[in-house]
Amino acid sequence: MRKPKIVVLGAGYGGLMTVTRLQKQLSHDEADIVLINKNDYHYETTWLHEASAGTLHHDRVRYDISEVINRSKVNFVQATVEDIKTEEKKVFTSEGEVEYDYLVIALGAVSETFGIKGLHEHAFMIANINSARQIREHIEYQFATYKNEEEKKDERLTIIVGGAGFTGIEFLGELGNRVPELCKEYDVDPKKVRIVCVEAAPMILPGFDPELVKYARAKLEKKGIEFSIGTPLKEAKADSVIISKGEDEVEEIKAGTIVWAAGVRGNPVIEKAGIENMRARVKVEKDLRAPGHDNIFIIGDCSLMINEEIDRPYPPTAQIAMQQGEVCANNIISLLKGNDEGLTAFTPDIKGTVCSLGEDDAIGLVYGKKLMGTKASFMKKVVDNRALHMIGGTSLVFKKGKFKFF
Repeated sequence: MRKPKIVVLGAGYGGLMTVTRLQKQLSHDEADIVLINKNDYHYETTWLHEASAGTLHHDRVRYDISEVINRSKVNFVQATVEDIKTEEKKVFTSEGEVEYDYLVIALGAVSETFGIKGLHEHAFMIANINSARQIREHIEYQFATYKNEEEKKDERLTIIVGGAGFTGIEFLGELGNRVPELCKEYDVDPKKVRIVCVEAAPMILPGFDPELVKYARAKLEKKGIEFSIGTPLKEAKADSVIISKGEDEVEEIKAGTIVWAAGVRGNPVIEKAGIENMRARVKVEKDLRAPGHDNIFIIGDCSLMINEEIDRPYPPTAQIAMQQGEVCANNIISLLKGNDEGLTAFTPDIKGTVCSLGEDDAIGLVYGKKLMGTKASFMKKVVDNRALHMIGGTSLVFKKGKFKFF
């Protein structure tokens, strides 16, 4: 009798959580588990801002998938997912076709440019390990080149960060720590460096507690970071950005580095597969299945769930993706056992939210309590280490965890 095949696409937070939970609860005889991922490693998406700024080496941000999966139970395929044919129950990859009985789509997100002219061509995105390395190396190159130029162009040392949400603010916090080190290393006058955050919304960290937002902005401004709030970015050029200052007023800011950190959308494969979506995110059923597809689960950045209390989508966070992975694994096991009626409805359990402002500073709301400064920074590292432990156990925490708490 043929064993059912469970195929998981993506080894991010949600995908890896699904696989590690399936391999713990299923025997080799109960199902074939296949994990497909573009790289042979997982990277901590929530740490990419550190690698991008150069405050954390990119190798610290990733670990091999083989360290956390049981190869006797899980067949790992390193390939790029190109398409999904739901009627044929097939996934098409760069390495060939893979059939499935149950499919978990956890392919993560891509940067959302909102149609802004020139962003794809001229801005860096904090998207993956390689893009983080590019940003770090580019910024360091700007400092190294500036000192060797006969006619020094100060705009070479101007860094524009588009977006003042979590990713943008956390990246700015790291830059605030890293830039003084670069100035010292390359003998550059700190007064020549300019870091500008451009945000279309009327405040930074929209939706966050106002008292904590005020603290964060004051701390970042003390590090020399400028904020241009309520000024949508209209266009990115090779050496500048155009921002809107009003109905008919625009401003051009010359810059040597442009980093876009203002939004994500789901993976394009979702749109190609023909599954009903909004910006490549699928409004999933309460049990995490795609509407009209009883054997397809969608989790992480590709899924969309509405917080009925505020009638807005839950943010695509690692915390939610990992919780979805656990529920997804349990629901697949229920289906394998023929218990179609016993599927668990997913309800996010938001324990708190912490936003880093650099290695030694942060703001957070944890179990309803406001935290700022070193206490919040400590909690941020606890959260990071807990995520490692949930997937890879104690050994992974000791290998990749963060232990410099104060």
